[in-house]
Amino acid sequence: MTVLGKIQATLADILDVDAENIGTETYLFRDLDVESIDLLELAVSLSSEFNIDVNDDEVFLKTLRVYLSEPGDHITDTRAYLMEKYPYLTASRVDEILADQEGGPVLKVKDIADYVTWRSDAA
Repeated sequence: MTVLGKIQATLADILDVDAENIGTETYLFRDLDVESIDLLELAVSLSSEFNIDVNDDEVFLKTLRVYLSEPGDHITDTRAYLMEKYPYLTASRVDEILADQEGGPVLKVKDIADYVTWRSDAA
């Protein structure tokens, strides 16, 4: 099973939803109504399933709003700054996040899959 498939199956189990309704573009908070306890369970599952250290702030973009609200004096390029903070996100994904902030929480299933792949490659 692929990284994405395992994440879909894990989310389906945690949230008691059909895995077929969970795709790469699915928003965790907007579409699946994930709660903080679900994220905790997901982090534990990711760590166990993929044998990686999971940083909740990184994988779930918990500090994104903080990074976006930091004083602009030392941040001349928001896109580059976010790519430094979240090295597993592609430039196009960061652009998408920056354009989609007003819609609510931006975390997607593909972000988690990219994080797991990045962590696995680093191990």
